[in-house]
Amino acid sequence: MKMLCFDTTAKTAAVAIVEEGKVLAQAAITTGLTHSQTLMPLCDSLMRAAGITLDEIDLVAVSAGPGSFTGLRIGIGTVKGLCQGSKKRCVGVSTLEALAWNAAGSKMVICPVMDARCNQVYTALFQDDGERPHREWEDQAISIPQLERQLLERKAVTLLVGDGAELVWAALKDRVPGLRLATPAIRLQNAASVGFAALEKLKTEEPLAPADLMPRYLRLPQAERERLGRGLGR
Repeated sequence: MKMLCFDTTAKTAAVAIVEEGKVLAQAAITTGLTHSQTLMPLCDSLMRAAGITLDEIDLVAVSAGPGSFTGLRIGIGTVKGLCQGSKKRCVGVSTLEALAWNAAGSKMVICPVMDARCNQVYTALFQDDGERPHREWEDQAISIPQLERQLLERKAVTLLVGDGAELVWAALKDRVPGLRLATPAIRLQNAASVGFAALEKLKTEEPLAPADLMPRYLRLPQAERERLGRGLGR
């Protein structure tokens, strides 16, 4: 089964083609351009270089959150459009779980962290058994001091991955024993890891029709939080 995979949840726009646990092709751009400018040209050039057409793709996977609200909308919207036009099904995976797959095989505790702004991070925790990461914490949006307390309770050598890894490393490296920072090669969002997380998810869940694919924000967008704070309601 060939799977076309996308990640647009942070600054990197990433596309990959995965087949049964093997990466056939992948590409990423982190240049400051918007994902709406880069994602489809990146996808088109990758598929041409790999000699693979959309007709040969069996399923489309996307990182469905948490992450940048604009980035999530672009990624989800792209996948919905591709799937509706080609009558294909899709699967959405947790961004944090996909990040944990970056370090699959490490036999370490893996802590994906993304900068959620407003003095918070999106995070979760996984234990890798040498083959795949197993979830220990659900996805959550918490402050760095809260994350520190949870990591101290876990008492394990822990690998930080994700676009918030350097932020957390700077704050906690002298406060949490056993904390490790992933190398740049495996630190950031990776569309191939989205594919690996999707393949694992498909062992227990059916793929979705494009209309059923939804982003998972974990918290409301800032404008909506401000409106509710003023008592204006939804």
